[in-house]
Amino acid sequence: MTLDIPYQSIPDMFLKRVAATPNRRAFGYPAPDDSGPIWLTWAEVGRRATAVAAGLRELGVGDEDRVAILANTRLDWIIADLGVMAAGGATTTVYPTTEPEEAAFIIRDSGSKVLIVENAEQAAKIAGAELPSLTHVVLMDGIPDPSANPPQLTLAEVQERGAAALKADPELITRVVQGITQDRLATLIYTSGTTGRPKGVELLHRGWCWQAVAQENLQIMREDDLHYLWLPLSHSFGKSLLCGIIHVGVPTYVDGRVDKLIDMLSVVRPTLMCAAPRVFEKVYNRVVTSAQEGGALKAKIFSWAVRTGKEKVALEQEGRPVPAALRAKYAIAQKLVFSKLHARLGGRIRVLVSGAAPLSKDIASFFAAANLPICEGYGLTEASAADFVNRPGKIKIGTVGQPLGDLECRIDSDGEILLRGAPVMRGYHNLPEETAAAFTEDGFLRTGDIGTLDADGYLTVTDRKKDLFKTSGGKYVAPSHIEGQFKAICPYVSHAVVIGQSRNYCTMLITLDPDAITQWAAHGPLAGKSYEEIVTSPQVRELIDGYIAKLNAQLNRWETIKKFTILPRDLTIEDGELTPSLKIKRRNVEANFASAIEEMYAGTLAEV
Repeated sequence: MTLDIPYQSIPDMFLKRVAATPNRRAFGYPAPDDSGPIWLTWAEVGRRATAVAAGLRELGVGDEDRVAILANTRLDWIIADLGVMAAGGATTTVYPTTEPEEAAFIIRDSGSKVLIVENAEQAAKIAGAELPSLTHVVLMDGIPDPSANPPQLTLAEVQERGAAALKADPELITRVVQGITQDRLATLIYTSGTTGRPKGVELLHRGWCWQAVAQENLQIMREDDLHYLWLPLSHSFGKSLLCGIIHVGVPTYVDGRVDKLIDMLSVVRPTLMCAAPRVFEKVYNRVVTSAQEGGALKAKIFSWAVRTGKEKVALEQEGRPVPAALRAKYAIAQKLVFSKLHARLGGRIRVLVSGAAPLSKDIASFFAAANLPICEGYGLTEASAADFVNRPGKIKIGTVGQPLGDLECRIDSDGEILLRGAPVMRGYHNLPEETAAAFTEDGFLRTGDIGTLDADGYLTVTDRKKDLFKTSGGKYVAPSHIEGQFKAICPYVSHAVVIGQSRNYCTMLITLDPDAITQWAAHGPLAGKSYEEIVTSPQVRELIDGYIAKLNAQLNRWETIKKFTILPRDLTIEDGELTPSLKIKRRNVEANFASAIEEMYAGTLAEV
């Protein structure tokens, strides 16, 4: 059955939300002293966004004109984005961590007419760049440079200009919004990509409105929730959530300060949070290492609680009843152990959602055991981010759930996941050959991922098609599966990268979580040492060697890790080793640490 979409565009949906619940809480932002959210109502957000829209029209923004946003996740990002679309334009998203050369490329390639930046530091990224389409730079914070070219002004000034225009013509933005149709461009998101130049993905209002409606039936977002939004709004996952927020009307605290996330969870006390797997891995690492280092008795109680929880979850996954004796044991485990984890997340979490990268099955099982089941989902920028997701109460651990709405999915003969439906992109911006190559003859999008569908429509994603490799012995290896297993076994790991293409055995590059390994080191001779001194020490190598042995016991012979290297630093976005959504750029990692890899294969032959 075709999904009914009752909106023409995102701004149409937004204005209907404002009219329906003007006095309800819409978006909150951090108070200066971090004492809690300061809230705006939907009516207040509506006034600000429409004033920005009118102000952008005054700057010459018209139908499908691109306006780029280069800023961290914050309330002004949402106001600006809604203003761009309500002006009839399309938002070009730029990650705040993007290097100057790539930022200039995105702005130039997109033909963006206006650039909205967080501050002067972000504005400086385009200094001296040839950007023929750019007419203005708008600052969220700070004072404009009077000598800048293109000319600068503040977002507050844009809003003031727009307010004056609306005073003279109150129906200006209403008329503009009425003219925006579902097939108009809403967003141009450049894929961060694991190789090569980023490509601009053209996403239409139809797909985003479909996202909003498709999410409604999942019971992941409810209007009585309190949502904590910290994800990058420059990423398609963040944008898809924003559409659901507007459609459902869920109050949302907006705060992109990742370093404040754990602290603010106990202040904001959300019921709903979506995150990339790295956040859940860090929470897992902290909980496990704290238990291990709290003494023998604490470690024993923790292990018993986790075993009890996993026993209960295993029965539930099989659809079998949980015996009364096990329920009683679980109640004790909840009180003694799991309640502390709930408190760490604010004490009111109803739903956790993981997306943007694969979540380890074992870590998902741990959270389910703690009565914090994670609804893992799957999607890609080219299909508006949210395509499959597990529903609360209907989670199959190890899968990414069932398709949203009326999205079509089939598995190609080589195992590739293919998608067709409203959320799929119009194409890559100004790249007709790449667009044609991305689709099958009958219009299915080639995702580049390998997976399987079960009888109930639950999708299991095996790996990226391009990441699968074959050893010199002819055996295929799925690296992300092994890496996920290792993260669940070793609570000190930050990132793991399996190497082995055309090699006669597999190896692994490992980085360790600074908090977890420093906490471990604090109880012995490495106390007070630097991170690099700790991770390169013989004691840490012996520690990790034990976890590698546990990993190898779970793997096929050809998958086992024969050698490993602990890197002296973590992988970073800045060094080109991670995408902004924290996916590993394998080729870059292999290039940056080529000497460490070759050392692990010294004296062996590798097929080319």
